Amino acid sequence: MERVMVIGLDSAPPSTTFERFLPVMPNLAEILDSSIYGPLRSTHPPITVPAWAVMATGLTPGELGMYGFRHRKPGNYTDYYLITSRNLDRPAVWDFLAEKDLKSLLVGFPPSYPPMKVKGWLISDFHTPSDAKNYTYPPWFRMEVERLAGGRFIHDVEFRVEDRRPLMRELWRMTEQHLKVVEKLARSKDWSLLWYVEIGVDRLHHAFWKFFDENHPRHVEDPELAEFVENYYKLIDDGIGRLRRAAPDAHLLIVSDHGAKAMEGAFVINEWLADNGYLDFERPEEQTPFNRVKVNWNRTKAWGWGGYYARIFVNVRGREPNGVVDPEDAESLIRQIADDLDEVTLPNGGKMGAQVYLPRELYPEVRGDAPDAIAYFGDLAWRSAGTVGHGKWFLEENDTGPDDAVHDWDGIYVLYDPEDRATTGRSPREIYDVAPTILDVFNIPHELRGNSIMKG
Repeated sequence: MERVMVIGLDSAPPSTTFERFLPVMPNLAEILDSSIYGPLRSTHPPITVPAWAVMATGLTPGELGMYGFRHRKPGNYTDYYLITSRNLDRPAVWDFLAEKDLKSLLVGFPPSYPPMKVKGWLISDFHTPSDAKNYTYPPWFRMEVERLAGGRFIHDVEFRVEDRRPLMRELWRMTEQHLKVVEKLARSKDWSLLWYVEIGVDRLHHAFWKFFDENHPRHVEDPELAEFVENYYKLIDDGIGRLRRAAPDAHLLIVSDHGAKAMEGAFVINEWLADNGYLDFERPEEQTPFNRVKVNWNRTKAWGWGGYYARIFVNVRGREPNGVVDPEDAESLIRQIADDLDEVTLPNGGKMGAQVYLPRELYPEVRGDAPDAIAYFGDLAWRSAGTVGHGKWFLEENDTGPDDAVHDWDGIYVLYDPEDRATTGRSPREIYDVAPTILDVFNIPHELRGNSIMKG
């Protein structure tokens, strides 16, 4: 009976996993010697949600109707809703397995809260509220999880904090607990697919990148914090070794949903839109969330959201409460905004560089509540700041709390075949190749995009 173990390292890039910290990761280094591995190109946008869902379904964000954690409520300028497991309504690899009467064990897969019904067992993801009464499937599985964990399962940590030292303890405790629980479940449950996602790697990068990266624009010399990053990678490597030994017969996939790199700063999208005649609002004298400022919607053509990329919305007549842009002119307006963004220069005089896409240019189908445009700044090095009141277009720091890193296009993949049927060596792949690879191991036919990594 074939088995597949997927270890998900949220936001792990090739630069740290295959290079910077590989010398202190002997278990991973040994696996690489007999595996096919390399960079794994993420999706548009390279965000935790939708990227993990893309990886598990082989579908694009447009087909899934997922464009990030938050979606704007239709016909409302400021209200939004969060993507949850209820939005994951297309078949994932574990659904294909269930049709063959094969069980799956899912731990921390985003999005999986509220806990979704699977054939097997599930512990929900980092979006689980800290006071949630139910975060497993079946519900009774929670008692077993908490017995193994020595208390309540820790789903996430607060990582946007000034003082990183308490965070070191919390992050270590969470990840150590996760590894212990997953290892014990890997040994005790009758699973065919085990898919575990460790969100702690993402939190490590966002909170500690400037302390170990000497080329970070705001690098800080702090040996204790830099050493913690290396030790955390050692912890992950130890966990990889333990999980491999818990299921030595399983195909092993180590993957990440996107990469990470140093954050250059933030581009204040709404102040730029206002200064260029697209948006009209009363300027506050201090940093203010956009939904708390007075906007003259009758004189506004477009506005934007903050995040690791910018979502741009057009104030379309007949769609928005106070729309002013004719529907047939909306695309031309986006094109003009894109041209104007392409001319933006950084404080040092260089070009920022902006990539602006219409959703239909990226996806064969656009479901759900997509933004009118998706914009990346400086090839993702500059995040989008959604707040206003700064009096400038560029910020050195994130506007919603300390953050040292941004997302990058390339995550990682490693495929180890215990039967040596897969090719070995380094080769770039795409996020859409993961689901076909898993189904290929089980000889399950499908019509998903992407190509099985098993076939080289």
